Amino acid sequence: MSAPPLRTTPWRRLAIALTASASALALTGCGVIDAVGGGGGSASPKKGDDITVGLLLPDKDTARFENFDHPVISKEVATLTHGKGKVVYANADASQDRQSRQFQQMVDQEVDIILVDALDAKAIAPDVQKAKDAGISVIAYDRLAQGPIDAYVSHDNELVGEVQARAIIEALGSKAATSKIVMMNGDPADTNYAKYKKGALGELENRVRIVKEYDTDKWSPTVAKANMKKAIQAVGLDDIAAVYAANDSLAGAVIEALKEAGATTIPPVTGQDANLDAVQRVVSGEQYMTAYKPFLEEATHAAEMAVYKVQGRDIEFDALTQDRVDSPTEKKIPAMLVPVVALTKDNIKDTVIADGVYTVKDICTPKYAAACASIGLK
Repeated sequence: MSAPPLRTTPWRRLAIALTASASALALTGCGVIDAVGGGGGSASPKKGDDITVGLLLPDKDTARFENFDHPVISKEVATLTHGKGKVVYANADASQDRQSRQFQQMVDQEVDIILVDALDAKAIAPDVQKAKDAGISVIAYDRLAQGPIDAYVSHDNELVGEVQARAIIEALGSKAATSKIVMMNGDPADTNYAKYKKGALGELENRVRIVKEYDTDKWSPTVAKANMKKAIQAVGLDDIAAVYAANDSLAGAVIEALKEAGATTIPPVTGQDANLDAVQRVVSGEQYMTAYKPFLEEATHAAEMAVYKVQGRDIEFDALTQDRVDSPTEKKIPAMLVPVVALTKDNIKDTVIADGVYTVKDICTPKYAAACASIGLK
């Protein structure tokens, strides 16, 4: 069984920067830059540092959006523009209608570019088209939106599902083939849903018994908890060997339902996003793992892509978007896909702590002090 890929390190960013700089020097020496004028090939900035980036995030249940993505993107935009650029931010709070209105407001405000994490990838397409018609570029962030987007930055989302499912297989060991598994998938309106599910099923099918499977409207923990209660009643508490939960909010809801049903030992439960409460559950043994997506790197690169796009710094932009992805409406979209890693008790120090996402103090509150000490986290 292949191990999940290593996390991207700061050396990758350095390598990208050096490559871009070397390319720029080479092109300047050949006179190519001076020969290209206007449009996508321009190497001179279209605009200076006084730029406005619109940022639309989908919900507040996923802790990383408010706690990390928004502040990191804002800080990076300010850094790249010498304090002159700004981010206009809105959160849809799980309402597609609200996100559409927020999108329109940003178009009306004539922001220079929009970063959008679409709550509903298909429903957002008309808004993306309106932005395009207004001359505003759109970058899909974290989830691949439909419509004429200019670029996409996220993680290898199929790999997320694979990493989660491998963790279940490894936890079950020789009992996997006869084990009954419940799948708590995300929201089908989320374009990442199909990729997570495909990756997970690719590892789980024919290797475990998937006895119940649920979709979760708007990634709602309330919906997930209700569905988990149904699964417990249908399958039997003691017969559920593991639960594939697509993200940490769903994992928390699943674990609550198991506890309320009387579980004294929680079976392996997966997650995604490395929310602080999920990392603490991993420390305590309630949650088996979470798929850690280095979202600080994702957010940083999203800010870079937005600024480079507005300023017409095509060499730097192209260096960041060397992958290509397809959506139902667009083909070969320039993209950056950041790798993921399975976070367990064994590698907390090497992931979220080493990356500066959390400190030991953040994780090891009095409630978790003993559990932290038992795994050498102090």
